[in-house]
Amino acid sequence: MIQRSPKIQRTVSAIALLGTLALAACIPPSPEPTPVPTPSPTPVAQPSAAPTNVVTPSYDNWMDYPATPGDWTYRSAGTATQALFGEASQGPRLTIGCDRATRRVTIARAGSATGQVTMTIRTETQDRALTTAGTMAGAAPMIAAQLSASDALLDAMAFTKGRFALEVPGTSTLYVPAYPEISRVVEDCRG
Repeated sequence: MIQRSPKIQRTVSAIALLGTLALAACIPPSPEPTPVPTPSPTPVAQPSAAPTNVVTPSYDNWMDYPATPGDWTYRSAGTATQALFGEASQGPRLTIGCDRATRRVTIARAGSATGQVTMTIRTETQDRALTTAGTMAGAAPMIAAQLSASDALLDAMAFTKGRFALEVPGTSTLYVPAYPEISRVVEDCRG
């Protein structure tokens, strides 16, 4: 190893120090870290109330409409028999009655009308518009039409596929099942 004088040693150390400082001056300072922006809080969606619009279903065929609530019952009193349709807690919505003495069948639905109106009956095999005799008086007002006991519309009502419809302007349409009580009243009138 070479021995250097302390003066040379200090000079070499000073030169090395100056070189290190010079190199340090050439290196650019490290950049300040860029602050990351803090995201603003995301608003929390509040549940909204359900829409108040009620969608009324539409049907292509009257036979697809929901059945009118109720059931049929049969009554016989003297020369008259009746098939009554409705809910037990209310009066009948529809009555099909036979007067054996005249062999006439009366079809009456709950409601009232001023003067004669049209009662349309729709079955699987036929549709027919009947002229009513207006409102019948009684415990509850009824709109009624009469047919001969031999009218084929009565058979169509009794034997239609599942149900028939009864329409009278100003009242809700009835969609009623074709149950045996109807056939029984019609047969009473024909017998």
